[in-house]
Amino acid sequence: MTREQRMDALRIAAGLILFAAGWCLPEGMARLGAWAAAYLVAGADVLWASARNILHGQVFDENFLMAVASIGAMCLGDFAEGAAVMLFYQVGEWFQGYAVGRTRRSIAALMDIRPDHARVLRGGAPVEVAPEDVAVGETLVVRPGERIPLDGTVTRGRSALDTAALTGESLPREVAPGDAAPSGCVNLSGLLELRAEKPYGESTVARILELVEEAAERKARTEAFITKFARVYTPAVCLGALALATLPPLLGGGAWGVWVYRALTFLVISCPCALVISVPLSFFGGIGAASRRGVLLKGSTCVETLARVRTVVFDKTGTLTRGAFAVTDVRPAPGVPRERLLRLAALAEGASTHPLARAVVAAFGAPTDPDAVTAVREIAGQGVEACIQGHAVLAGNAALMAANGIALPPWPEAPGSVIHVACDGAYAGSLLAQDQPKPDAAEAVAGLRRAGVRKTVMLTGDAEPAARAIAQTLGLDAFHARLLPADKVAHVERLLAETRAADPRATLAFVGDGINDAPVLARADLGVAMGALGSDAAIEAADVVLMDDKPSKLPLAIRVARGTMRIAWQNIVFAIGVKAAILALGALGLAGLWAAVFADVGVAFLAILNALRALTLR
Repeated sequence: MTREQRMDALRIAAGLILFAAGWCLPEGMARLGAWAAAYLVAGADVLWASARNILHGQVFDENFLMAVASIGAMCLGDFAEGAAVMLFYQVGEWFQGYAVGRTRRSIAALMDIRPDHARVLRGGAPVEVAPEDVAVGETLVVRPGERIPLDGTVTRGRSALDTAALTGESLPREVAPGDAAPSGCVNLSGLLELRAEKPYGESTVARILELVEEAAERKARTEAFITKFARVYTPAVCLGALALATLPPLLGGGAWGVWVYRALTFLVISCPCALVISVPLSFFGGIGAASRRGVLLKGSTCVETLARVRTVVFDKTGTLTRGAFAVTDVRPAPGVPRERLLRLAALAEGASTHPLARAVVAAFGAPTDPDAVTAVREIAGQGVEACIQGHAVLAGNAALMAANGIALPPWPEAPGSVIHVACDGAYAGSLLAQDQPKPDAAEAVAGLRRAGVRKTVMLTGDAEPAARAIAQTLGLDAFHARLLPADKVAHVERLLAETRAADPRATLAFVGDGINDAPVLARADLGVAMGALGSDAAIEAADVVLMDDKPSKLPLAIRVARGTMRIAWQNIVFAIGVKAAILALGALGLAGLWAAVFADVGVAFLAILNALRALTLR
């Protein structure tokens, strides 16, 4: 509880004591004075806010409605009811504020990843400075229990990092020299030294905080509608109350006092605070629930769009697959032992940094003797040629074999990259390397189908056999291969038209991670970027960021978005339904100010409690 909330609670308690004391006093000025004092103690801030807003031209708000209704009740001689209405209203407002504050604090705690300081080695000694003052290339020292202030690469030490604040992943990540260490993670065990790779403004933690701040400013159509509705609705009901107070008496329908009281009741009932507070809070809670699980939603507009996704289009490499090759098949030529083929390929490729070369060395699985290789020459776009213990070895693609006059066996086209090997002019065999699907990619596709997504499509620049193999393995509905970035945009345009034709309200999401995905991320109804390893351009263009690079988080995000929309519409229907019923009762004289306050504060409080459920969505 904040200091301001404690002061409000004391003020309300004092008002309640004065109100109760009034009932104990004899009828007369003493009793009326106690009730007037209770009214002023409890409602002074409401009266001041109403007067201040009127001076600034903002007349029609809940402060104005409560001030007019309570003062009107006292002018009619009902001091007890006027004071009670203000006290009841303030109690309800206090509970509302407490509930909203708890929600904001819980979300703020989830995103409390901003580092307080950075410890930098300068002159051989660690110095504490602001993260913004650290230059790229400087050495950071991070002790156990401290948060990493800037994105860096480990240069010394080993440890485990708690990445839960960024990715929602509970399992610590082990790091050693050469590994990346994103800002915002907590160092759990050993002392680490890191080389700062980015300035603070471009670091992971700064980018996340910026996205969260943007999220609070981007309103969904539902939320924007409620705000506009309240601006029109409040003046309309004020005019309605004025008509209710004046027209019936003028037309001979009863005494002025009766209709003025009904008009005051009508005013209190009409306050739209249940809608104005609870609907944005529903979206805020949904965004917080997603953030806690490693999914950043850039505003409530994204929540609304995500809830209507019916088509999901994926990039392949780095999105559905790991982006790291592995040898999946070894095909030695007749008379060539399998181990010899692997050894020749590993020795030839050992000095190369190409991803395929690293896959070949990993497939051999045993230490290689660098002294066995006396000469290596890398041929761009083809492979390598090497002299291994006096033997001339070639390792590369079909073009390398053709350039050296080596005939290839008539094998069918393989779903991956083929590394052919030849020794002393004779073909020795081939290795097939494939990009491996992410462990949760198939689960992601199945989860999307369960969530009601009608079509899943993969767009890739890879060859068709490799794309077909991945699509069949994961159970995708369709795929398109050998695409340039412009081709991906054209395919998304066509899929958008198909989605709209099937359902005008349905939306399309594109999931990607590379710089070349930025145009299509921006073109889709909803762009989803892989945040941990994705490019800055992709994250900037996207509406949703999956911080742990797990595609299976997308079905979770859709569930959270749909749950948030359900809660928001429950609040809208509930608030309008109850208010409409009690407005009718108030106009007919069947509901007094107590029922009016329940329709205002009580409905708002119940709607806020319902909105808090969005924090627990998963």
